[in-house]
Amino acid sequence: MLIAQISDTHILAPGKLYRGPVEASAPGGERSTGEFDTAACLARAVAALNALVPRPDITVVTGDLVDHGEPEEYEHLLALLSRLQMPFFVIPGNHDAREPLRDAFRSAGYLSANGFLQYAIEDYPLRIVALDTLIPGQHSGSLCAERLGWLDATLAAQPERPTVIVMHHPPFPTAITYMDKYGLDNSAALAEIVARNPQVERILCGHLHRAIDRRFAGTVAGTAPATAHQLRLNLVPGAPLRFVAEPPGYQLHLWQDGAVVTHTAVFGHWPAPEIQ
Repeated sequence: MLIAQISDTHILAPGKLYRGPVEASAPGGERSTGEFDTAACLARAVAALNALVPRPDITVVTGDLVDHGEPEEYEHLLALLSRLQMPFFVIPGNHDAREPLRDAFRSAGYLSANGFLQYAIEDYPLRIVALDTLIPGQHSGSLCAERLGWLDATLAAQPERPTVIVMHHPPFPTAITYMDKYGLDNSAALAEIVARNPQVERILCGHLHRAIDRRFAGTVAGTAPATAHQLRLNLVPGAPLRFVAEPPGYQLHLWQDGAVVTHTAVFGHWPAPEIQ
């Protein structure tokens, strides 16, 4: 089974561009603001995934799905994702809003009818368990007793099924301190549940706009690159948030021979270096 993961699409209403702080054009330069056409980037990502050989069996989309949690943004997102030629599954990020997301994707049938946007997909060799970490109006993520209880019961119901958990906030610090300020609370309780469930092969996350991996509770947890703007890699404590125009990317998670192997790739065609 082959799972594609795209992340942090940050879709806005049609015709609007994402604006965010970007790296200064010269060392020591002043902060500037850049604009990114996140819809065009997602359209390119969808076309690239459709063209892959072999084509992924499914695509999972980790947040931030849209930028402001508005209904017209979700309509735009759904229109773009509906061009995928394989089933796709979404989970909210900190920029998202549950009710507009639920309303827009209601016909897909996998999102819960009320409460947290959590679900399990049982139709594939790898079981997909999606976990809602959203705190409305905040950048940080949370796993309250209700969400942790749901995860514990859901994993316990199928202890022999190899499983991936899909969530927005990574359950580990990354040393990118600006983003670590807005991390996931109660990661220790999540680790206890995961450690009891060795069938969890991967934890797939978003939020960081970069590919980052770490061992966690006996499995591997990681984040995927964004489809548009990437976060600057800066491990200096206290460094400010900046985005960079690095190549947008995706991940492929291949379940084969009883294990998952993950590949990180970029969208677009890049010229070969000149050979002297």
